[in-house]
Amino acid sequence: MDPLKIMLQLEHVIPYYKPIVSADSQLVIGYEVCPYFHDTDTNDEQSLDWFFSDSSIPEDFQLELTNYILEKTLDRFIEMQDSPLLFFNYNVQLLFNDNAKTLLEILQSYATRGFTYDKIVVQIKETEITEEMETIGSLLKYMNATGIQISLDDVGQRNGNLDRLVLLKPNIVKVDAGFLKEDELPHLYRDVHHALSMVSRKIGATLLFKDIRSYNQLNYAWRNGVRYYQGEYLMGDSPDLVDPTICQDRLNRDFQRFVQFERKRVQAQLTFTNQINDLFKKILPTINSDDDDYDIIVAKVGQLCDEFVFRVYITNEEGVQLSSNAEKNELGEWQLHQEGKQKNWSWRPYFFENIIRMNVEKKGILSDMYTDIMRNEQIRTYAFPLSKTLYIFLDIPYTYLYEQDGLL
Repeated sequence: MDPLKIMLQLEHVIPYYKPIVSADSQLVIGYEVCPYFHDTDTNDEQSLDWFFSDSSIPEDFQLELTNYILEKTLDRFIEMQDSPLLFFNYNVQLLFNDNAKTLLEILQSYATRGFTYDKIVVQIKETEITEEMETIGSLLKYMNATGIQISLDDVGQRNGNLDRLVLLKPNIVKVDAGFLKEDELPHLYRDVHHALSMVSRKIGATLLFKDIRSYNQLNYAWRNGVRYYQGEYLMGDSPDLVDPTICQDRLNRDFQRFVQFERKRVQAQLTFTNQINDLFKKILPTINSDDDDYDIIVAKVGQLCDEFVFRVYITNEEGVQLSSNAEKNELGEWQLHQEGKQKNWSWRPYFFENIIRMNVEKKGILSDMYTDIMRNEQIRTYAFPLSKTLYIFLDIPYTYLYEQDGLL
């Protein structure tokens, strides 16, 4: 489509509204405003998202179209008694070039007519921020002080996004759920988005997942602490506004299923952990944890737990490994690998927290799923306190976890 044709026929540019739904109320709390062009020659309406990412289009054109869609949208919503949040996409370079002066002047003109700044969410793409990070951060902070909310879009599509979040401190962090192809839920992404969720919480930002197209993608977002949802699975974009309750029944049903599944999963993990705890109560009297030959202990425990374990080792309370690795080979035979001795595992996430938990609770704990570096597969680790200073770790393979209900 010819950009000049669009600029000469701005009256044919139409705002489409893409609903954003909140997990806590299950209501539509806002809309992302997306410009479409009504082509009178073909009678089609085409998205203009490409218009703002095409570097060959003059910035003056992009700014004029941005301002046009902003004003046309505000004209519609200013009459509403309780306006929803309105998300406007902004090219960060356009915003930076005039220090948001044009945007603020437009908003000021509507503020005099009663429209409040806190209903406006300026959405910029994390991938477009390539330089002048501190200056852009200062500009966003100033805009935020006026009441405007900032949404950082496409977070996670390039390296360093956690650093950018801390510096830019957006109100909303937006992630594309499209990485979950064919309804798969790769465990690898869980740790990434858990870290993203933690950083967002620390800076006071809300997580939003866009492009949700399936039940599993919604479930993944729910399990990762996402508050706002957007995508075809809930409701696509349209030139018309929707009833705020339009997604409420569906979300209530889906959330009930999520909760039921999580209850079963947590119960399965607790049951499994208790079974191993009971097993260790029987094993402990048969081993001497004060024995200096820790290799004898790990070899014996490995054989006694052969059904669900492939590696066993012992560390002290400082994370130093005192035993060899007792490992089961492909033939099912247990072997000792001494290269594990004296390795220090204190750098592992939650190591000391888990040590303290075991000392206080006097029982073992089961880890989350994580990727074992040596085998390059998803596993869990069970840890048990042999004494106040000795801890034994049992690595459980994916093949066993897969065969059990609720352990993945």
